[in-house]
Amino acid sequence: MNAIITGRIDALRKKMDEAGIAATIIPHTDAHQSEYLAEHWQVRQWFSGFNGSAGTLVVTADAAMLWTDSRYFLQAAEQLEGTGITLMKDGLPSTPSIDEWLCTNLAEGSTVGVDGMVVSVNEVRRMQNCFSRYGITLDTNFTPVNELWNGRPVIPTDALYVHDVKYAGETADSKIGRVLDAAAKAGADALFISALDEIAWTLNVRSSDVPCNPVATAFLFLSGERNVLFIDSAKVDEKTQAYLNSINVETAPYDSVARFLALLPKDSKVYIEPARTAYTLASIIGKHAVEGGSVIAMPKAIKNPTQIEGTRRAMARDGVALVKLFMEVERRMASGEKLTELDMDTLGTKYRAEGENYVDNSFEMIAGYGPHGAIVHYSATPESSSTIKPEGLLLIDSGAQYLDGTTDITRTVAVGTPTAQERTDFTLVMKGHIALATAIFPEGTRGDQLDALARMPLWKQGLSYLHGTGHGVGHFLNVHEGPQSVRLNHVPVALCPGMITSDEPGLYRAGIHGIRCENLVLCVPSELSNPEFGNFYTFEPLTMFPFDLNLFDLSIMTDGEIDWVNNYHAKVRATLLPLLENENQRQWLTAKTAPLCR
Repeated sequence: MNAIITGRIDALRKKMDEAGIAATIIPHTDAHQSEYLAEHWQVRQWFSGFNGSAGTLVVTADAAMLWTDSRYFLQAAEQLEGTGITLMKDGLPSTPSIDEWLCTNLAEGSTVGVDGMVVSVNEVRRMQNCFSRYGITLDTNFTPVNELWNGRPVIPTDALYVHDVKYAGETADSKIGRVLDAAAKAGADALFISALDEIAWTLNVRSSDVPCNPVATAFLFLSGERNVLFIDSAKVDEKTQAYLNSINVETAPYDSVARFLALLPKDSKVYIEPARTAYTLASIIGKHAVEGGSVIAMPKAIKNPTQIEGTRRAMARDGVALVKLFMEVERRMASGEKLTELDMDTLGTKYRAEGENYVDNSFEMIAGYGPHGAIVHYSATPESSSTIKPEGLLLIDSGAQYLDGTTDITRTVAVGTPTAQERTDFTLVMKGHIALATAIFPEGTRGDQLDALARMPLWKQGLSYLHGTGHGVGHFLNVHEGPQSVRLNHVPVALCPGMITSDEPGLYRAGIHGIRCENLVLCVPSELSNPEFGNFYTFEPLTMFPFDLNLFDLSIMTDGEIDWVNNYHAKVRATLLPLLENENQRQWLTAKTAPLCR
């Protein structure tokens, strides 16, 4: 057994017993409902040992369970071994939801504890509605971690800095005016923002509080009379303070936000997004609240021309870095020099950092060789890192944060002579990738209406994957950005010109290999738009790097699919050749983008 984790669970159960709590729910989130967290907020990981970016821990007097989705089934099974925590495979028909499990297993009169600062208004209401039917009470003030986690990391104090308008394409003054106008249309005279990416976008500021996500830990209150950024003063130097003053934003201590909200004028009407506002803070706002969907998500998702051009340039620099990376892989394979999964991360960072405007990686590289490629969000450690041999498949999912754009690309390559099975699996995934990349759809179409296009080639062979096909991507912001996505479940957001979304179908054979093929694509108007039937849209590929020619099985491809690959590779070649540094690199890229021919 894992004595450290079991000891922490035992200590938690003691606090639960003292407080009369029958079950506690520990989500993977923070006071801002973030997906990626600073160390201070990694409470679920501290109690469970599981470090995936999605998952919820539930602990009762005699059971502990962790719910997570298909991306992490294999990883969670490994990390939970010996902890006494049962893996609950969320999304499978046989797996009950957390609410269902608790309502079935807790006695009437029981109390479930959560920390109301890390659970949204919507989540609390949903749980209250469900639990009340079974006589179960929800306590939103159960915060035992404050006493149990000795040495808990402090909230980050990384410096806040300005994201220049030459990259952002719109001033903060303009953005503040736009979002306040949207709030006013809903009947509010102020706006309270908790989401870190929305604060960063609105004020044109960035930081490094969260690994790979250039955001600052803060809350933001906007009104026609007063704008306040609640942030640790150690994060704001004179230059940044002067900038904030110039856009009429004052600063106040991060931990003063509750007191500020409690003293709002009696006639205030404050717009909040209940899906991303902590229940505790919303309760303080109380009757002042005007609720609705985010007024920032869509303006942030629809990139302006400056952001789009910046992203294109960032993608080209990223492609150059990847040419260097994959040339290095081939050189080491040919020379017999040792190369590990961890080496891939080091080399990828090295080559990207050589490019202009590089700030950080956009997420921790997933370098999965052979069976590790089947772990969707695999993260190599010194203990697990495999040596890459000249056989099998290597899956590399990586990206970078540049001042002018965020990148995210996955390539699966053969590091030896591919087998027939590897070529078939890869080509089926690529057929789905191409189907989505070439989609033409009318205005108002949602991502969930297009998702089956990417899955159909696999479905026809009795194959599938359980993760989403595409997520939105920020501009020098979070690599996972809403509100749009391409996935099986319903997401009520239409795809619009200016949105950047990933196209990443996959196939994972446990213990054998994983395949994923990902480009970022820009939604653009289609030339088929017409007065009678309205506007039609399609996708422009932004990612500039070739797919492995050796893995295509032309016998199961249509002429149109082959043409798409050839046309895409011609664009990659034309974009990257002028940027490469020497003839060896140019020859390598030319060979990797040679036309496919039957």
